[in-house]
Amino acid sequence: MAKSRDWTEILVRRGVIGPDQLREASQSSGGNVEEALMRLGYADADDIMKAKAEQHGLAFVALHEIEIPASVIELVPESLARENIVMPLAQESGVIRVIMHDPLDFETIDKLRFVLNREIEVSLAPKEAIVEAINKYYGSSSTETESVDSMLQEFTDTAIDFADDGSGASSKSSLTNTLEEGDAPVIRLVHLIIQEAVQQRASDIHIEPFADRVRIRYRIDGVLMERDNAPRRLLSAIISRLKIMGSIDIAEKRRPQDGRIKILVAGKDIDLRVSIIPTTHGQSVVMRILDRENIKVGLQDLGFGDDDWSRFKNLIKRPNGILLVTGPTGSGKTTTLYAALNELNRPDVKIITAEDPVEYYLPGVNQCEVRAKIGMTFARIIRAMLRQNPNILLVGEIRDLETAETAIQASLTGHLVFSTLHTNDAPSAITRLVDIGIQPFLVASSVMAIMAQRLVRKVCPKCKVRYEPPAHLLAGLGLRPEIVKKANFMKGKGCSNCNKSGYRGRMGIYELMTMTSQVREMAFKGESTLNVRKMARKQGMHTLFEDGMIKALKGVTTIEEVLRITQKESGGGEPAKK
Repeated sequence: MAKSRDWTEILVRRGVIGPDQLREASQSSGGNVEEALMRLGYADADDIMKAKAEQHGLAFVALHEIEIPASVIELVPESLARENIVMPLAQESGVIRVIMHDPLDFETIDKLRFVLNREIEVSLAPKEAIVEAINKYYGSSSTETESVDSMLQEFTDTAIDFADDGSGASSKSSLTNTLEEGDAPVIRLVHLIIQEAVQQRASDIHIEPFADRVRIRYRIDGVLMERDNAPRRLLSAIISRLKIMGSIDIAEKRRPQDGRIKILVAGKDIDLRVSIIPTTHGQSVVMRILDRENIKVGLQDLGFGDDDWSRFKNLIKRPNGILLVTGPTGSGKTTTLYAALNELNRPDVKIITAEDPVEYYLPGVNQCEVRAKIGMTFARIIRAMLRQNPNILLVGEIRDLETAETAIQASLTGHLVFSTLHTNDAPSAITRLVDIGIQPFLVASSVMAIMAQRLVRKVCPKCKVRYEPPAHLLAGLGLRPEIVKKANFMKGKGCSNCNKSGYRGRMGIYELMTMTSQVREMAFKGESTLNVRKMARKQGMHTLFEDGMIKALKGVTTIEEVLRITQKESGGGEPAKK
């Protein structure tokens, strides 16, 4: 097969992507066009790998469509397959065909040739598909998941008693937070719980004590999923182990405690923010999983509609003013603001943040953590930040009058300020600031836009099918028949990719209200939230419900998911204006 010059040209030639999409991916890639194309949803891993296979004159293998014989699997040891992410495919007359994801990894090819003492022939498949196949044929992923079950079963079946010292404080791994062979059972169990949660893309791990059991739950895509219960007698050992990992005082059991755990899982550095509170039946733990990869998200990946995306991009490029992002805890506000900072983070721009606490570390950004005990409040940090000659400030949250006044002062003295506020929608943020004690004229002159947001689950791409929602549901939403006719409603059947839920991953729905001259005047006069909302909608603002419905009509999420997160406004307009 003749080699082509570049795999991106092959994608364009095949019609998978257009020249404009390639150009956009190249500009937003940071040097990795492949990652950008997948992130933007223009091409998937299979498309890219097929193009690379054609470029290098190699065969592409759809691993999920074939069955590899056990006799072939035995040719390559598991350690070799895992270490190099390769999969044996077939053996023909002294030649072993292996599947790789990098056609230019000649070092691995030479290593395989040397270790196996055979000639090697290469075929290509996406990296994720190869890892999945290794787990399937060598039985790792299932055994890792099984090991949590089997360990819990073992603890349940045996009458071993665990005291506080069962945490293995003296173990080598208690210092390194990695799993070592021969570690105490509780150490292995805690590590495997964290490992399983990371593998299942959980955002939080909940360990909750009750009278007769310890409940373990993972929050996946915003919904709590229950794992098997651990025996009650394990509680003190699990808590002690977590406290040792997070350098938290083991002796303290009466007060709430916080800590941070750094751990290596599947070759990735994971940070866990640990919160422990005493309850009736013992100490309850919630660990927020902070994966540093998750924060490398671009504005385009957040789920903005075309109108909102261009408006938001223009807003963050203004020289001064306040941009507020509102929503409840866990609605993705921090991710949105970090994506904006990533977009603006250049060598000629000075960015300082005040956060409580610093969740993710951004290269090139000066990040300060609030420490109320020693007087390092938001307001005090902002005042100090202004003497650091910044261009952009991020204030983690506006909670009180002092913080709000300082942030507004910073915006009026020529700085661009990003912050968050806890309100249900965008127009209520104006009322909230006035309630805190800010003068209406200051709100009107300093705030340039307010954006409310929520997160909805996306339909699983592997098992999605077209479906027609019930007629009574559509009628209740007030959707016109012509809009329903053009709609592309999708639903996930449930598969291994989405843990049978029908959903995988989340995206934002947004309500972006820009402070036009009319809205500013209404804020200055202290008009009601309802009137401000009406005016903003006249000027093109989509409500959270409408933005969610637009995404449901496109088949990205479902109507049920939008209704779970938002509510239809009384007199709510048609969501098909986009």
